[in-house]
Amino acid sequence: MRSLYILNVIAGAAVALVLLGGAGELDPSAPQYDASGKMVLPADYREWVFLSSGLDMSYSEGSAAPDHHMFNNVFVPRAAYDAFLKTGVWPDKTVLLLEGRVGAANVSIAKRGLVQTGDVMGIEAHVKDTARFKGGWAFFGFDGDKPAQMIPTTASCYSCHQQHAAADTTFVQFYPTLLPVATKLGTLNPSYVAETQAGH
Repeated sequence: MRSLYILNVIAGAAVALVLLGGAGELDPSAPQYDASGKMVLPADYREWVFLSSGLDMSYSEGSAAPDHHMFNNVFVPRAAYDAFLKTGVWPDKTVLLLEGRVGAANVSIAKRGLVQTGDVMGIEAHVKDTARFKGGWAFFGFDGDKPAQMIPTTASCYSCHQQHAAADTTFVQFYPTLLPVATKLGTLNPSYVAETQAGH
């Protein structure tokens, strides 16, 4: 009887360890913050799904600097991408990373066009964390790989995304594999739809 009791205790302890171990596991693609509340830059973001790249994009009129070019690359974790394909909205804890890289001409054997270089001009994050942020989303601007302070909600990026983003406050209109998904699933932002119909 005593040996049976000991076996039961050992089995119960093993189950508890498994449950505790599972509870302690963190989703590596979920946003991580330091003790001061700053966001930690995901080290592996370039292994995420590549959504799209814009060249010399600006939301205001005016000519770009002729001798300066920048590619804006957008990445999102695979799990968040797969969830969007099913629902047309981003799941909680989604992180979209915008990476700005310098564009250059006459690189190696290229005689025309522009290519991306190794010079990263900046990194920004758009984070969906409904328990943490009022309105569900927040922006962060990184200085190198140092943790980033949240951009204040008074910044124009918040209202711009609310008014002009195609789906779930994100610029899905610039992501060619996702705009048809949001259109089909009926998750387009009414403001974006109105702008599109008006020809803006």
